[in-house]
Amino acid sequence: MAWTYSNPVQIEFGVDSFDKLAALIGRRAYALVTYGEPFFAGLERRLVAEAGAAQLTIRDVAPNPDYRLLTEQTARFAALHKQPDVIVALGGGSVIDSAKVFAAASGDFAIVRTYLETQQGAERLSAIPIIAVPTTAGTGSEVTCWGTVWDEANGKKYSLARSSLYPTHAVIDPRLMLGKPQLLTVSTGLDALSHALESLWNVNNNPVSANHAVAAARGVLDVLPRLVNDLGNLDLRSRMAQAALFAGLAFSNTKTAIAHSLSYPITLHHGVQHGIACSFSLPMVLRSVRGAGGLCEDSLKQIFGTDLARGADDLEDFMARLGISCNPAAYKIEPREWSALIEDSLQGERGRNFLGSKEKLIEASQMVRMPNAVSA
Repeated sequence: MAWTYSNPVQIEFGVDSFDKLAALIGRRAYALVTYGEPFFAGLERRLVAEAGAAQLTIRDVAPNPDYRLLTEQTARFAALHKQPDVIVALGGGSVIDSAKVFAAASGDFAIVRTYLETQQGAERLSAIPIIAVPTTAGTGSEVTCWGTVWDEANGKKYSLARSSLYPTHAVIDPRLMLGKPQLLTVSTGLDALSHALESLWNVNNNPVSANHAVAAARGVLDVLPRLVNDLGNLDLRSRMAQAALFAGLAFSNTKTAIAHSLSYPITLHHGVQHGIACSFSLPMVLRSVRGAGGLCEDSLKQIFGTDLARGADDLEDFMARLGISCNPAAYKIEPREWSALIEDSLQGERGRNFLGSKEKLIEASQMVRMPNAVSA
């Protein structure tokens, strides 16, 4: 079996590693992309005290970065007399994804839009260096080279994927994750679990990504149920951050697969939070890949035990304990729509990454166990 693995991001992990950020910026002019909430205003003040004022600060990032807002935000870069030397992305996945758009846009979102829709014009894209400082444990965007971009007006989702968009540094400080509310903690944690599992039932999996994925999935399954009942526990936050990082390192080389492909229309049309939309189908997919053999099945057995049918039931029970239903009906998805979503999801890029079979996936989709908890 021939394989390759590569990830160029320098990782600074640990409690209070935020204190290293100013030194990483150095004397460079920087733009800051973050949220406008009081917590982030406090972090911004700390950064400015050490690194000086940002050349530009973007504070109005939306949960799902969309064409309309990104166009307006990118224009603010165009108004600068000189583009920043580095972009600091301080926040969740939407902040880091937005920063990747700004890094590639040269102050003109139309350049990125053309590339997303036609895959033409790559030579016009810029590549401003990014320092990513995630404040949630789940997205993995701090160690990947792509960002999710939404065209909500036309019901479409794109992935801006360029090797030049890997952040140069990822500063992962679990202290920044303290105080995150329970639902956000659950949603981002399940996003990390999905990244790990999706990298295993994936045609691009390899031994290095699989090792990261197994460690990540074990970590999430162990830590997340305890963390949701002890949100101020710094040790659990640290372990969750590490699990999410390993998941990011896993799927940075494989991309995601069928569960994520399913999730995008569910988020667009049903308003289901991404981390839940991409994870409630995981037990279904796990049932469908029993017997797949090879690295995929060996790795899944390291996580769930030798009986993957029992493992899928256990995973569904794990989700239920977190208040998450694995029944599509809980998200107002009718059976006919669910079948159509599965069919459609197999056709997209992420669906084509799935190494399982269409027939077994459809069979597994009819095996919903009852009762299930309903997500908040």
